[in-house]
Amino acid sequence: MEIPQEKSGLSTAKVIGIVVAAMLLTMVVTLLIVKSWLFPGPFEPVVLSPAEEQRLEHKLERFEQVAGGARRPLPARQGETPSREELRPEPYSEEGASREIRLSEREINGMIGQNPDLASKMAVDFANDLVSVKLLIPVDPDFPIMGGKVLKVRAGAELAFRSGRPVVILRGVSVMGVPLPNAWLGGLKNIDLIEVFGAEPGFWQGFSDGVAAIEVREGNLRVVLRE
Repeated sequence: MEIPQEKSGLSTAKVIGIVVAAMLLTMVVTLLIVKSWLFPGPFEPVVLSPAEEQRLEHKLERFEQVAGGARRPLPARQGETPSREELRPEPYSEEGASREIRLSEREINGMIGQNPDLASKMAVDFANDLVSVKLLIPVDPDFPIMGGKVLKVRAGAELAFRSGRPVVILRGVSVMGVPLPNAWLGGLKNIDLIEVFGAEPGFWQGFSDGVAAIEVREGNLRVVLRE
């Protein structure tokens, strides 16, 4: 007696089901990509704890002793009364002032989060020798392209200290996840801006002359100023 053999492979119904499921999955993924690309959500501001704010104010106080002037407390939160400490008269002095500034990525983003113009629109990341910035830039509704939308812009720059001077190298800028050509950035990508422009009077020369050391590590920034 001949035993019937089972047919191998998938039935037509199963093939159609797999195709339909793949199409639905592709549509969902595409919609999520379009939503994140054209309608990026706001960044969640970093909120420092009272202890973190106190440490940050202490660091800013030491910095302003070197830069000149009295301490400026962090901006007050909504509903809080701004401090008048910055108006207290006091003689200027650099005695005992430290010229080293150490700030964490969280502290920087905490200060950004307390700025009403930048909160939820800007975030900074510190990696080894790399500072990265993310920005959400609203487009004017009357602009012919993407009017009323929000552009997501990312940029990264190498920041280090070598051969007795700072090094600043733009690594790139991207808009909506698309890297911009170097020609659109004025040919400034992957060149040492201080080496190119630091020999002439201006911002880059002044910045280089005022920095004795600079170090960027994962989550932290360290700067030493010259006298």
